[in-house]
Amino acid sequence: LPIILLVLILRSFLAEPFQIPSSSMEPTLDVGDFILVNKYTYGIRLPVLRNKVITINEPKRGDVMVFFPPNDSRYFIKRVIGTPGDIIEYRNKTLFINGEQQTQSAVVNAPMDIYSRELLAEKLGDKSHSIYHYETRPQKDFAVEVPTGHYFMMGDNRDNSSDSRVFGFVPEENIVGKAVAVWMHWEDWGRLLRYP
Repeated sequence: LPIILLVLILRSFLAEPFQIPSSSMEPTLDVGDFILVNKYTYGIRLPVLRNKVITINEPKRGDVMVFFPPNDSRYFIKRVIGTPGDIIEYRNKTLFINGEQQTQSAVVNAPMDIYSRELLAEKLGDKSHSIYHYETRPQKDFAVEVPTGHYFMMGDNRDNSSDSRVFGFVPEENIVGKAVAVWMHWEDWGRLLRYP
């Protein structure tokens, strides 16, 4: 009983493992990655009710965050692009935040892959991360302002991600935690038994 209680406390308030179910965060996170999510970075929340009882930090632009989309009970993981009050524009597959273009540059010696994806390095403020663009998939331009208490999320696999462009802004109470580490990769049992 004490061990079960300890595990429940750890999973409810401190950290919890999640597995990446889709390719929307490639190349940062692969399908089958097990990640560790810090559940207290953004504050202590009550289990099930998800009400914040202690405020610690707020999500920052560039964080990789686990959350529930509006009207959905599934866990999603995306990158924080817009924080409350930000004006987010997307023009010709390039982000502009509060009127400032977020630079993208081709990764050296990274040719187009078999899916016609181009690997780019994108900077959000002073943070840099990798993203994919599909050469053959057009994307709609848009401009939005992030309302108070909400966040705008996007996947790093930009042209193959169901994110705030689809389900809208993520309310603060839907935040689960911040992804902090990949601790294992395991796609399925078949992969475990397959030989090269």
